[in-house]
Amino acid sequence: MSKKQKKMLTRVIISAILLIALHFIPVNGVIKSILYLIDYLIIGYDILIKAFKGIKNGRVFDENFLMAIATLGVFGMAIYEKSDDLVEAVAVMLFYQIGELFQSYAVGKSRRNISELMDIRPDYANIEKEGKLEKVDPDEVEIGSVIIVQPGEKVPIDGIVIEGSSSLNTSALTGESLPRDVKVDDEIISGSINMTGVLKIKTTKDFGESTVSKILELVENASSNKSKSEEFISKFARVYTPAVCYSALALAVLPPLVRIFLLGQPADFLVWIYRALTFLVISCPCALVISIPLSFFAGIGGASKEGVLIKGSNYLETLSKANIVVFDKTGTLTKGVFEVSGIHHSELEDAKLLEYAAHAECASSHPISKSILSAYGKEVDRSRVTNIEEISGHGVIAEVDGKKIAAGNSKLMEKLSIEYNPCSSVGTIIHLAIDGVYSGHIVISDVVKTNSKKAIAELKNCGVKKTVMLTGDASKVALKVAEELGLDEVRSELLPADKVTEVEKLISEKKDDEKLVFVGDGINDAPVLTRADIGIAMGAMGSDAAIEAADVVLMDDDPLKISKAIKISRKCIKIVYENIVFALAIKAGCLLLGALGYANMWAAIFADVGVMIIAILNAIRALRVKNL
Repeated sequence: MSKKQKKMLTRVIISAILLIALHFIPVNGVIKSILYLIDYLIIGYDILIKAFKGIKNGRVFDENFLMAIATLGVFGMAIYEKSDDLVEAVAVMLFYQIGELFQSYAVGKSRRNISELMDIRPDYANIEKEGKLEKVDPDEVEIGSVIIVQPGEKVPIDGIVIEGSSSLNTSALTGESLPRDVKVDDEIISGSINMTGVLKIKTTKDFGESTVSKILELVENASSNKSKSEEFISKFARVYTPAVCYSALALAVLPPLVRIFLLGQPADFLVWIYRALTFLVISCPCALVISIPLSFFAGIGGASKEGVLIKGSNYLETLSKANIVVFDKTGTLTKGVFEVSGIHHSELEDAKLLEYAAHAECASSHPISKSILSAYGKEVDRSRVTNIEEISGHGVIAEVDGKKIAAGNSKLMEKLSIEYNPCSSVGTIIHLAIDGVYSGHIVISDVVKTNSKKAIAELKNCGVKKTVMLTGDASKVALKVAEELGLDEVRSELLPADKVTEVEKLISEKKDDEKLVFVGDGINDAPVLTRADIGIAMGAMGSDAAIEAADVVLMDDDPLKISKAIKISRKCIKIVYENIVFALAIKAGCLLLGALGYANMWAAIFADVGVMIIAILNAIRALRVKNL
């Protein structure tokens, strides 16, 4: 509890004790009225000051003004009637302040929960100087510097492990409880906590551009992007509060005038003034003004806990209406890591064919070459390799142990006039010829992510009508992946610009109340992410451009989190609508009862403070998203 909250709690306790004591203390008259006034000022002086400042600054109609007028009005009526029982005036202010204290605690608790979940900002980076570790500000560390992260410390800056191995706790980033093992040459993102070994990391980004800074910036700025519901409530409050003030004034003045001039009856001004003051207390819009933004804030915080960063409540609201989900393939539904999946028609042992291919490809930086080297799994002896010639779009020709090795696609075989065996397997086919004689081929495939199939099924379970995959891959490869995952549509052999065109076609075909989500990870996906109603980027391995362009970022690249994000958004919006309907219905009913004289100040307190507390409790439910 903050210092301010403790101070308010002390005031509430003192005021409550004094209010109860005044019920039993045998004093009456002016002394009792003065004691009630002291109690009123103890609990309400700040509300009176805020109301005065609001009037002074031209912002008259707010909840402070309503409370001040209503309670001072009750005081005025009691003094006019020469009554020393001012319990209602003090009680209204006391319960209002209890509601405000509860609201302050609830908001603070949700903020602390989010802060704890996102407590990833590193305080320092370790630089080794003259054999000793020196702690420096992460902002001072340049790209290419070597930092050391010891067990229990946070990784301060993105980089590549150059020495050591360890397990990382990434739960604050991804929501994933299982540790992630890292070793030399692995990329490592800031915000993780080193659990076991000492790591030396070569930084690849400035601190300001690192993952940890990007995440904190996204979360901190999320509240600035208001949803339509929040904008509606803000506009509603600006119109609603003056309207109820003028209505209360009319309720205090018009019925007595009608009774005097039209009905010839006594005016009963005090009765109608009391009803008007009750009307003011009931009408206070706190429940809506506080609970709706809190619902969105809690929803965004709950999503952050699960490794889903939503950049604003407007995107959360739009995501809840998602009906069509469009995917990029490589790096989104697949790992974007090519692996050797088969060796066919080999005239040699499979291991020997792979050995020749690995040596021939050893000088290439192409992902296909890297996958062959990875499958070989041994260190390449470059002294065995000479006369390497890389032919763009075809493959590689090299001499290995004095033998001429040709490794490449069918175009290379045709160029060298070598007959080859076509392959029916789906994937990239690398044909090999040794001294002009065909020796077999290697099949290399992009690996589908573990959760991709389940992710598509979960999307359909949560009401997504259509799932589409867009890819630059050949039709054969794309169709196999789409069939394996259960996608509704696939559009293949697309250039980056074609993906934008296809998304625009899908947008033009959908209904107005439907929303299209695009999920991607690469630089060339940025235009499509921007064009979609909602863009979702893979944050762990996705490009900076894709993350910048997206509205939602998945921190662990798990496509299963897409359905999770949609479920979180729908739960949050459901809570928002529940609070709006509940608050307005109770307010409307109590306002009518108050105007007719059936609701007194105690009913008004429930309509204001009670409804606010219930709405806030309901809003905090948006933080609980673990089991969605």
